[in-house]
This record gives sequence, structure tokens and C-alpha cells, in this order.
Amino acid sequence: MEIKLSQCKALRGEIRVSADKSISHRTLIFSALARGRSSVQNFLQAQDTLSTCRCLGQLGVDIRTEKQSLIISGKGWEGLKEAEDVLDCGNSGTTMRLLSGLLAGLPFFSVLSGDRSLRQRPMRRIMEPLRMMGATLYARQNGLAPLVVIGGSLAGIEYQLPVASAQLKTALLLAGLQAEGKTVLREVQPSRDHSERMLSAMGADLIVKPGSVTLNPGKTLEPQQFLVPGDISSAAFFLVAASIVPGSELMIRDVGVNPTRAGVIEVLDAMGADIIMENRRTVGGEPVADLLVKSAPLRGTVIDGGMMPKLIDEVPVLAVAMAAADGESRVEDAGELRVKESDRLAAICSELNKMGACVEEMPQGLTITGRPESLRGAEVHGFGDHRIAMSLAVAALVARGETVLKGAEVVDISFPQFWPLLEGLTTKCL
Repeated sequence: MEIKLSQCKALRGEIRVSADKSISHRTLIFSALARGRSSVQNFLQAQDTLSTCRCLGQLGVDIRTEKQSLIISGKGWEGLKEAEDVLDCGNSGTTMRLLSGLLAGLPFFSVLSGDRSLRQRPMRRIMEPLRMMGATLYARQNGLAPLVVIGGSLAGIEYQLPVASAQLKTALLLAGLQAEGKTVLREVQPSRDHSERMLSAMGADLIVKPGSVTLNPGKTLEPQQFLVPGDISSAAFFLVAASIVPGSELMIRDVGVNPTRAGVIEVLDAMGADIIMENRRTVGGEPVADLLVKSAPLRGTVIDGGMMPKLIDEVPVLAVAMAAADGESRVEDAGELRVKESDRLAAICSELNKMGACVEEMPQGLTITGRPESLRGAEVHGFGDHRIAMSLAVAALVARGETVLKGAEVVDISFPQFWPLLEGLTTKCL
């Protein structure tokens, strides 16, 4: 799908962004392991989360919609059965990695695959510790999917996570729930903690300390009523857009502001953005707020490894903010972006430079010389990556002339409402 975008005079109004993708995945998987009926309000209906729904259905989990809630009837571990076919994870790395941990202790044979992009993403990082726990896993050369998981008896381990990855951490917690003995996971840098919050609320025996999580197995997970907040990764596109489009004032309601995820706000604050958190509260164990953002002149900044786990998904759109800011910015320690849905460092560098930005690609990051008036319309491509496509759409709002975005349909992976929301906010385009 091709979309044409033009420079915009202002973004004004009030919106709610799509539900949090990370939390939506976890509500499904954890509820499937509970004994009883769980409900999920404001579940994200996007391609990635529906891949998790579909795979769990193949494993015997009853998931249905009642009124405006998703209902999951969990029967515990014993309620899961061997799938009759390959578990197709689509484009969702979360689905593949978390289900690998779930399947590692179950006494049957499973095959997980996905689309071409997912089959190029690294899975060795989950295979090695799951093998240490006693599971049998096979993959293509270099640890690429399809993955074969032959579940069996597991033993808890002490393990130092080599990267700050909530997906890896959650996969090992899912395996640890089935293991004999405690599982201790250590992190050099904290990754998002949705799993710890949710599992604790469901009755798991978790001890969370700075830098470590200890899981003692044996507890039965209790069903819950979940309310999924808005996804800060989705809100990020509108936070940047309203910051760089002059005359903008935008209220984004009900956004999850978990401190392990809210790095995008910290970086934009450091750049001089005008963002106010209002109506802070806790919903289902997660901090939530309304975000009021007004346009403001931005200045360059540096993002380094200490911040990266809190905003890894937001780097592409922050690169747009940096290109529209005054002065030089750097993104460091971001090599993980090369093994996402696309090589995000190469993709955002290539496409922003087509639009007149000054972006230099480094082995582990980017150097961006901000030139607020330099962006111009161009023909750009989303590289089959939802976050690249949406970031380029934001850049187009301040680019002179028309921008043609190829592959715009890829946003449905995480944010199907993105285009209607953007169209509804765009007023008096030049």
C-alpha cells in the first residue's frame, strides 16, 4: 500500500493510542496457564497479538470474545496439547520466544515458524539457556527459525542474561514455572518488567531485586481481570509529531508509563520537549497517565547503552526528532536494532537521508546533525517494518512537499489505527 503525506500546519486534539502490545501478549499466555476464566479489556487486535491467539488456540486454549472483552479459559499446564501443525508466529518475535519457554517443559513436539522477517531474527539466545534447563531445541544454522521444541523435565538454573531482553527473561520465567528448583535470572541492565508484575499478581512466587529475579516454582497461577493500558511505543510517534510540528497541542489519554518503558519521554524532555504527565494512577499494577504534549524547539542529545533498554523500539522515531532538532545527536550501543524486523539503523539512515536529513550510520548506532528546515518530501519505503514506516510518516509531517511512503500497510502489525488517527489529527496541510 502506498500513502502520500504532506507537510502539516498543526496537530491538535485528543486521542487514545492502541493497547500495549507487550502486555497484550502476556495476558494471553499467562491466562492460558491459569486455572479458570480470565478477561482482558482493551486487548490489542493487531497482527502480532493475533498470532499469539492463533498459536494458543492450536495448543488447546479456549479464547473467545464476549462483549468488548477477550475471555481466556485456562486449564493450567495440563490443559495444553500438542499442536497438529506448525505454530505460525507471523512477524512476532514475542510470540516465538515466549512460546518457546512455555513449550520447553511440555511433553510433546512443537515446531514454531513465521514469516521471512521472523525467520531471520536471532533465536539462539533463548535456545542456549532452555537447553541448560533440560529442553531439546533445534533450529537452522545460526539459530534461526523454524524452531523445533521437544519439551521435557526441566531444572531451574542461575543465568546471567547476555542482553537486556524482556522476551528472553519471560521465556525463561515460563520455563522456570515448570522446572524443579528455583530459577535465578540476573540482568546487567533492567528490561521491561511487565512479566514480573503480572506473574506476581497471579500468585507466582517471585522475588524481584535490583538486577535479579528469582522464581520458585510450584504455585498455581490465578485468573485475573486485565485492563491493558495504551502502548507508550505507539504514543511515541505522536509525542514526536506534536513536538516537531509547529503549533501543535495534543492530549494522549491512558498511556502506560512503566518506568522500564518510558525512556522516550526522558529523551524528549532532555531535548527540550514540552510534555506533561497528568492524572497519574495505577491500573492493574501498571502506572498510567495522560500525556499533554505541545510543540517546542528541540536540541540535540545523546542516547547511550544505559538508556537503550527503556526505549529500544522508539529509536527510529527519536531519530526523526533528532533530524528535526538543532545540533548534533548520537545514538550509541544500539546494535540490537540490526536484528529487529529490519536492520533499523540502516533503514532509518537510508530513508531519512533521502528526505534531506544528515544521518551517518555507525556500527552500533547513528550520528545525526539536526537541520530543522532541511527535510523535504521524497519516495521512501517502510522496509516491511512497522516502526520504520510510522517514523517516516512522522518525518513527512515537517518535510517540504509531498512524501510517498511505500509499504504503508505494515503498520497493521502493531498499530492498525495509526493511519485513521493521523488523518483525523492532521489539519490545514500546506
